[in-house]
Amino acid sequence: MKLISGPMATISHPAFRILLEKFGGCDEYFTEMINAGTLLTGGQFEKYYLDPSKEKKKIVWQLTGHDTEHMVEAAKLLNELPGLGIDLNMGCSAPDIYKFGAGISWMIKDRSLTQELVHSVRAVVTFPKRFSVKLRLGDDDFTDDEFFSFCDMLVQEGVELLSLHPRTKKEKLIRPPRYAYCQSLVERYKNKGIKIYLNGNVKDEASYNNAIAQAPGVCGVMISRAAVQKPWIFASLKGLHGKVDMKEIAYDYIADIEKYQPKEFWKTRLQRFFTYYSLNFMFSHYAQTQFLNASSNEDLKNRIDDFFAKCPQEQFIIY
Repeated sequence: MKLISGPMATISHPAFRILLEKFGGCDEYFTEMINAGTLLTGGQFEKYYLDPSKEKKKIVWQLTGHDTEHMVEAAKLLNELPGLGIDLNMGCSAPDIYKFGAGISWMIKDRSLTQELVHSVRAVVTFPKRFSVKLRLGDDDFTDDEFFSFCDMLVQEGVELLSLHPRTKKEKLIRPPRYAYCQSLVERYKNKGIKIYLNGNVKDEASYNNAIAQAPGVCGVMISRAAVQKPWIFASLKGLHGKVDMKEIAYDYIADIEKYQPKEFWKTRLQRFFTYYSLNFMFSHYAQTQFLNASSNEDLKNRIDDFFAKCPQEQFIIY
């Protein structure tokens, strides 16, 4: 069973991949969404989204956008980079994404428009690059017939892998994912060589086993938020054990953010990471408040030192 690091805005960049690799890493790393239009305009920050460090062979470039022409041209650029393949995002349900016509909007638009997109991008993704789509179940009034016919269209147009987050557009994380749909896709395409990845709510061994019990045929499990909180989760799911120095993790992550991200990104990237990192502690709210209110990276380091001085029992975690 493959273990995959899912795409997360402000997280899925080299510094995070380096952190995961310290615990043995995973099989694939999906990048955060790369906006086709912005990529083609050659903005000053785009090179940071295209940095494959450090695991070039494990990278999957995730592409988003609302316009087929731009998506095709952007895919041509990504096709020239190292990595496993190119993934079209049809699952992001953030309001600013789908209202823009991207993400899950491609599941809701006129089917002919989406089919044209998939067909056109497929034509520029060349072997050995893999062509995949990350998707949800659809809008909140979706039907099984609509969902499966949409997936059939993707497969007919050459999509080789479907990563399914089995929730609808508006369903929140508190609603259990419907993993049975992942298994249904496995059975639907079992003789066509199509791979299915499961995504959603896997956060530990118990939830992993629950997901696999409902969808035993999937060939990969994608983990996102839980991997930020517990970068050792992939090692743990492989049956490995160890001791984590949380202070060391924090310092190393700050250093890698400074090395691999532009200064303009430091604050948002660090705040997003430390939001999840803080959940490991008994005094998580206190830690979160302290870390997220840091005025600079040096101030953040001082706050980290102060936190572990006051809460020394929090510094080491056994997994």
